[in-house]
Amino acid sequence: MVVTACVGQVVLGVAENLSLVRRNDGPYISRMSESPTVFELDCATIVRERKCVLRDFSWTMREGEAWAVVGPTGSGKTTLAEALLGRHSLNGGELRWALFDRLRIAGRKIDYPSQVVSHVSFREDSRLFSYAGRYYQQRFEFADSDTPLSLEQFLRAGTHASETDIARTCERFGIAEIQSQPFITLSNGQTRRARLARAMLGAPELLVLDDPFIGLDSAARADLAALLHELVNDGKRLVLICREDAVPGWVTNVLRLISRAGGVSPLLSEVAPLATKSNRGLTPPPRQEVIDLRDVTVSHSGHTILDRVSWTVRTGERWALLGPNGSGKTTLLSLLCGDHPQAYSNDVKLFGRRRGTGETIWDVKRNVGLLSPEFHLYFTQPLTADRAAATGFFDTLADRKTTAEQDDRVKELFAAFRIEHLADRAFKCLSTGEQRLVLLVRALVKHPPLVILDEPFQGLDSEATARCRDWLDRELGDDQTLLFVTHELSELPSTVTQTLRLEKGRVVTG
Repeated sequence: MVVTACVGQVVLGVAENLSLVRRNDGPYISRMSESPTVFELDCATIVRERKCVLRDFSWTMREGEAWAVVGPTGSGKTTLAEALLGRHSLNGGELRWALFDRLRIAGRKIDYPSQVVSHVSFREDSRLFSYAGRYYQQRFEFADSDTPLSLEQFLRAGTHASETDIARTCERFGIAEIQSQPFITLSNGQTRRARLARAMLGAPELLVLDDPFIGLDSAARADLAALLHELVNDGKRLVLICREDAVPGWVTNVLRLISRAGGVSPLLSEVAPLATKSNRGLTPPPRQEVIDLRDVTVSHSGHTILDRVSWTVRTGERWALLGPNGSGKTTLLSLLCGDHPQAYSNDVKLFGRRRGTGETIWDVKRNVGLLSPEFHLYFTQPLTADRAAATGFFDTLADRKTTAEQDDRVKELFAAFRIEHLADRAFKCLSTGEQRLVLLVRALVKHPPLVILDEPFQGLDSEATARCRDWLDRELGDDQTLLFVTHELSELPSTVTQTLRLEKGRVVTG
């Protein structure tokens, strides 16, 4: 495959499915390639779920280098990171850790890569905390556990860091004021910062960060990039997995994964319109109130999460819900999806009916299609991708028998988003971006009157993002209402015309 290097970059090597690039637009080009080796992959082939993910390639990381790994959705970035930790065996080639040899000579006992390499991935799944066995509404039902794991306990577990180091790290990552909060109740952005902080407290020899910027607002992204820059300046070994347009300027080398059978997204121009039952172009339905909130206030343990929020949304409207991490967006959406118990003590009307007047949570969910980072974390069912998407017809996580028409609807949407090749693969073995596309299909399969997409494009490359955004613009019906949450204004569908902005739980203007 021919690889064209970007301006300001030098191609170091090309294999079947990758290119290695050293950047000469950053401040670290003086670090020479003859520095001691950290690790070396030599003609490596990695197979996952009986499918070849990466084949016959070589990659060497040396001291003084800061690497970014980029590539299309499903190209194998996370699988590569997991292989470095020994979670996937090689079906060919070798992985040699010169760093481990040097540490052992210095007296360090190393039995497993995970003892000195820290991989911060999308989902926390450790002995300390796992989303498996938990349910999504539990994060709002504070009384379900007598002793929920607090953020402070999460940070302290398994670390020998001093009190000073813990305090400094919490302050630097912006989580000092929420240490007493149950870990399960943290927002998407807060959870990501907490996991990064815990990884740093473990003082790893190599830090592998899998999409650390997703879920963070612009200020938090800039702050994290600056912090990682400081770590690199201090000599921390770092491998960063991210979108190509998010690679920081201080990164010295880029590993670009090029292709994988069925894994690279086609161009947007190849997308065929989906034959839907959309009402677009017909007589618009009556503009009824879908959401009506009056002075809604939500608090927990003396902390106000939402403060006198009023908001009215009507049929067919397209809204952007914006605000920094911790501003109350997730809590607001939980009220609308029937997941938060404090909806009953507030003036919350959905589809003209006030909560607490006899309707069940399933009556609410029947009208809502939801995709959010939090829901993604809790979706741990052992299903194939197509069956995972089909659970959207029933608003459950368990598989149920579907009709031929429902199966055809799943196939239509898989084709529209160019993920047909994923249909019979295990959902848990897909990349984060591939899982996100499957859950987007799940949110759309039943043509819900209210579509709530909370950062739906996390983990997607630019082409997949453009494809999904284009579909939403073309295919959502006039009888459907859209609420779209993002920290990237460029991700908003062009049909979004109204905005609600939250800051510290309050609606702000301007």
